[in-house]
Amino acid sequence: MKEKKGCEMIRSTTIIGIRHKGKVAVGGDGQVSFENTILKHSANKLRRLYDNKILAGFAGTSADAFTLFERFERNIEKFRGNLPRAAVELAKEWRTDRFLRRLEALLAVLDKDHSMIISGNGDVIEPEDGIVAIGSGGPYALAAAKALKEYSDLDAKEIVKKSLEIAASICVYTNDKFFIEEL
Repeated sequence: MKEKKGCEMIRSTTIIGIRHKGKVAVGGDGQVSFENTILKHSANKLRRLYDNKILAGFAGTSADAFTLFERFERNIEKFRGNLPRAAVELAKEWRTDRFLRRLEALLAVLDKDHSMIISGNGDVIEPEDGIVAIGSGGPYALAAAKALKEYSDLDAKEIVKKSLEIAASICVYTNDKFFIEEL
């Protein structure tokens, strides 16, 4: 993800999630960057929500992502774990609320039935293949995950790990300190 904020460029992480062979896994790297400087190597950008039934990851500005996690978690509770409904409500709030509209982040959320990307433009995207990827290294991890899902016998967690390794070998805003969660 690359966004312009004032005159500085914000580049972020790699988050990849997949539903595969009855399992759900999401992973992210630990790098935090500001302009051309690495500020941290081991930031966990993943969360387990709703009694460990939903996995979520963020890319973008950290403070903004934490705000969105809080709002999303409230919606998940309000709609009793209904991921599509909570995602749509968050996207509506995000797009229409004057404060939220300024937040710069993306969320990837998954449960056993759904994989979605939520953006501040009001987008709720649910890819048909159950794979979601966000952040600077997202396209690299997505390509790797698609190939690995199709042409290997790896399980969901192994696909996430290998996809992150591939993204880290290509994207300078992605490191090799991974956090992976599985349902």
